[in-house]
Amino acid sequence: MRIKIQRESLVEYVVPELEGATLLEVLNHIKTKIDPSFTYSSGCRSSVCGSCSVRVNEREVLACAHKVNDGDVVTPLKNLEIIRDLVVNMDKALSFNVASRAWLKPLSDTPNLSQEDEKINEIQSDCILCGSCYSACPVYAVNEEFKGPFSLTRVWKYVSDKREGDAKDKIDVIQTDGVWDCTLCNECTLVCPQEISSKADIEKLRMKSAGYGYSDPNFANMNFDGGLSF
Repeated sequence: MRIKIQRESLVEYVVPELEGATLLEVLNHIKTKIDPSFTYSSGCRSSVCGSCSVRVNEREVLACAHKVNDGDVVTPLKNLEIIRDLVVNMDKALSFNVASRAWLKPLSDTPNLSQEDEKINEIQSDCILCGSCYSACPVYAVNEEFKGPFSLTRVWKYVSDKREGDAKDKIDVIQTDGVWDCTLCNECTLVCPQEISSKADIEKLRMKSAGYGYSDPNFANMNFDGGLSF
């Protein structure tokens, strides 16, 4: 079986046919049996830590979950600095959680949550910060400061939480390079290994923003014929 991996250039490796093998198992074989200089990231090997996220045939996957096929082309995540081979620097992506104030600022008198309350943002808690949604997002091609899918999903998690003490503060900071910059293309949702819909979360944040008096700034550029003025 042949597999190509992006290093300084695209390198082809010939590996044994391993029935049902995951990409991570093949990467381990290349590292230990063929080329010890080859570098990649891995951790839990059970789709929990997100550290083995890569692109296969131009699609974001977790290496520990993807069943490898003959001819697969493996490349690092997009929109992130490449450290070496398939290893990328997640610092900038993670910094948007800080920029978005994506943490709970609890009320002084913390209310109890019902099971219904917990279900409102239950799935958003499953995010493993793998970076797949950042890699798949086309907005970064034109705006490197876009706060992006998993940060905005985390913002929705907190502003929809009854224990959040200052939802407006979080809504305020995502008006620039945030909810209105998203094209709602849904690429982030399609590649999420946890099946989280950041698109749906961003749509809910837009509705929440409207409740605080915000609106899409692109409307100001609309002409009377319904087009955009530039």
